[in-house]
Amino acid sequence: MLNSNKNNKVAIIGGGPGGLMLGLLLQKQGIPFTIFEKGERNINGNRGGSLDIHEESGQLPIKEAGLIETFKSMARFEGEDTKILGPDGTLYFEDDAEGEGGRPEIDRGELCDMLLNEINPENIRYHYEFKAIETLDNHKVKVTFNHNVSEIFDVVVGADGSFSKVRPFITEQEISYTGISMVELNVSDVKQQFPDLAAFNKNGKIMALGGDQAILGQLNGDGSIKVYVTYRMPYKDLDKYKALSPDQLKSRLLQDFKDWDKELLKYISYADDQALFRRIYKLPIGFKWNRQSNVTLLGDAAHVMSPFAGEGVNTALYDAYLLARAFKNHDNLEDVITAYEDEMYKASEEHAQESQDNLDLMFSDNAAEKMGSIFTNVELMS
Repeated sequence: MLNSNKNNKVAIIGGGPGGLMLGLLLQKQGIPFTIFEKGERNINGNRGGSLDIHEESGQLPIKEAGLIETFKSMARFEGEDTKILGPDGTLYFEDDAEGEGGRPEIDRGELCDMLLNEINPENIRYHYEFKAIETLDNHKVKVTFNHNVSEIFDVVVGADGSFSKVRPFITEQEISYTGISMVELNVSDVKQQFPDLAAFNKNGKIMALGGDQAILGQLNGDGSIKVYVTYRMPYKDLDKYKALSPDQLKSRLLQDFKDWDKELLKYISYADDQALFRRIYKLPIGFKWNRQSNVTLLGDAAHVMSPFAGEGVNTALYDAYLLARAFKNHDNLEDVITAYEDEMYKASEEHAQESQDNLDLMFSDNAAEKMGSIFTNVELMS
């Protein structure tokens, strides 16, 4: 059904999973596009850890791109192992994954490399930092990057994450702090160095929940465990942790969790010296912007939500699927943008609400018991 869209040039700002997936799907349709990424080619290997890709959302565009078998060969279905514990080590839920489930794990870098391997390298430019957009009299869009480099496109897609530089050009809405901060640690080569923790963690993730604190652990494909030492805390308090030396930081974290079970404390005591500090942000649930005829947003740029439903990257991939489908089904850009945004708003609002509900639950009294009960009921129903 596609015809005139093959003459439309699309600028995709941001080379994360959502931007790459959109580029690949447009490439399949023969639509001209360029992805602009401000970082290096391998930037995604350093952005976060393991991702669970959902059958009903994130896997749809992978199938559309003809990569589902490649994905399955790379994904870790055993990564769906799940344990939910209280601070004293009480186990409220445990599930050892068997066979192919609907939410296998894959490291972010591997997912992005899978997409990059299929995209024509001429369609991706690195070290291009977005600066501004300007709608011209002919309704095309002038996009300016660093070093005063400018190019003209028919449509611009902001896929540049939570702190999107494209978003302020179409809305004054800003992201807000959720009240949750994380200290991200890494336990390297856990099976060889710390077999006791490897046996305790198994192949997937643990969620240890204790009111205003949590320890979250996830085994990655490189044999490390990503650890998220998580707090409900005022915005400025994370800066106190950033100012500490590695030894001081580890001592502070262990002191904060001194009353927790000794097996859970190993996620801190076994960790490497390197740490990342993350504040968790959100956009309002149901957020929409005034529709533009030639600029739209995708992924976290459009709907920042907490990670506590595992929907962030899945929603970004699904956005790419919806936008590519709109290009396929409609002949003019106004209809493309309208069809895409209407579907995207509906899906993202649902996921953002789920993410907020999970945040409220995970950082409440008796959270592990309540979460364990929910997981148990879901398993009994499936």
